[in-house]
Amino acid sequence: MKPNIIFMISDNQSPWTLGCYGNKEIKTPHIDRLAREGVIFNEAFCPNPVCSPNRASCLTGLMPSQHGVHNWLGAESPNSQMGPDAYCTIEEFDNIPEKLNAEDYKCGMVGKWHLGKSMSPQLGFDYWFAKPEGHTKSFYNSEAIWKGDVYKEKGYYTDAITNHAVEFIEQNKDEPFFLYVGFNGPYGLDGDMRVGHKNKHTKYYEDKELNCFPREEVHPWVKKNGDCVNNKTAMRSYSCAISGVDDGVGEILDTVDKLNLSDNTLIIYTADHGLCAGHHGYWGMSDHGRPLAMYDQNLRVPLIYRHPNVIPAGKRLDIQTCHYDMYPSILELLNIDMTSNLPLPGKSYAALLKGNSSEWGVDTTFHEYENTRTIRTKCWKFTQRFPEGPDDLYNLKTDPEELKNIINDDSMGSTIKDLSSKLNDFFNQYAENEFNIWEGGRSKAARIYQPENKLMNS
Repeated sequence: MKPNIIFMISDNQSPWTLGCYGNKEIKTPHIDRLAREGVIFNEAFCPNPVCSPNRASCLTGLMPSQHGVHNWLGAESPNSQMGPDAYCTIEEFDNIPEKLNAEDYKCGMVGKWHLGKSMSPQLGFDYWFAKPEGHTKSFYNSEAIWKGDVYKEKGYYTDAITNHAVEFIEQNKDEPFFLYVGFNGPYGLDGDMRVGHKNKHTKYYEDKELNCFPREEVHPWVKKNGDCVNNKTAMRSYSCAISGVDDGVGEILDTVDKLNLSDNTLIIYTADHGLCAGHHGYWGMSDHGRPLAMYDQNLRVPLIYRHPNVIPAGKRLDIQTCHYDMYPSILELLNIDMTSNLPLPGKSYAALLKGNSSEWGVDTTFHEYENTRTIRTKCWKFTQRFPEGPDDLYNLKTDPEELKNIINDDSMGSTIKDLSSKLNDFFNQYAENEFNIWEGGRSKAARIYQPENKLMNS
C-alpha cells in the first residue's frame, strides 16, 4: 500500500527554538515527540535565507539560480500573487506534488503557499486553503482563501490551518494522500511582536526570562526590527507562536493516530529558513539588514522525518544537508522517479534515513540570496557579495557562532582562493543563464539587489 505523506513547513524557525534541539525554555512537546519517534538532522540548512525561494527549492530540488525565485514574493513582485498576472513560479519544473498526483495521490495544500497564484489550486492539489500572500500581519483577523473566495479568518490563524489539515486527512484516510501544511508561524515579524502574541500560551510566557534569546547590541547593518532585539515582549510573543505551531503538530499527530494511519504515513517537519532573534544583534532574516547577512541562524533549519517500520526511531544524523536534497530524498523513499528537467544540485539521503547506509560523502552546502553567495563546509563558511563585497570568512571549528570575520587575515589567502573557486564552480555548473543574477539574469520576485548593482535602501 502506498504510504501517505504529511509535509509540515513552519515559517521563520531555527532549530534552537525546539526542545529536541536543546531548548529548555520553549514548550514544544509534540515536535519533540516526532523527533523521538523518527530521525532528526543536526546540520540541515536552506539554500536561501527568506521564504519563497526555499519553498520552491523544497518542492523542486533546485537552487534559486535555477528556478528563478530569488526573493520573497510580495505585492510589488512581477508575479503579484493575487493580481491578474499571477502565476505559479515553479509550474515549469518537475516538482513533488505533481509527481505524487501522477501516482494517484490525493493532494492537499493548507496554509502558507507563497509561490504565486494563491487564489486557485495548482500542481495537482485539489484541496486548497491558502494565505493570499506570504507575510502575517497578525495571527487574528487575517485574510484566507477557501473555495476560491477571500474572507477574514477571525480565529487564531495557526488553528485554522491545523483544522483544515485535520479535515483533509479525515476526508482522504482511505486512499494515499499528500498533505502540504504551511504553518504561518512562528514567523516573528508580525505586529504582535510589539504588543504581545495572544494564544493559549500567553499566560505561561508572560513572566519568563527566556535566556535562550541572546542579549546583544543592535548590529550596525540592521535596517528593520532593531527595536525587537533585547525586547522581552518580542521574545515572549515569538515563544507563544512557536508553542502554537507545536499545538498544530500535536493535533495532526493525534489525528493520524486516531485513524490508525501512523504506520503507513511519512511525516516530515522542517522550516523554510531560520530567524535571528537577537543573534548577532538582528531580529529577522537576511533582508532586514544591509548588506545581506548569511548567518547560520538564518540558514539552519530543523529537519525531522518519521515513518514507523521504515525509518528507525531515535536516531540523529550529523550529515550536512540542504533543502535541495529533499526532492530526491523524498521521492526515493517513496520509490518514485526522482529525475528532473534540470540538473539536480542535491543528493538523496533516503538510504541513511532507512539505516541502510552510513555513507554520505557530502561535506559542503551552497547558499545564495541575490548578490550574496555562500559556501559552507564543516570547517569554513565563506560569503561573497557581488560586485564589491564586503566578504566574510569564518572558521566554524574555532568560531561556530560566527563572531570573528577573518576575511582580512593574511594567512587565509589560500583558503579563500580554494573556497571561492568551489563556489564559482558550483554556480557555473548549476545556475541557469536566465536567472543568474551575477551574470545579468533576472528574478521572478522583486529584487532587493538591483540590476544597476546597488542595494536598495528601502
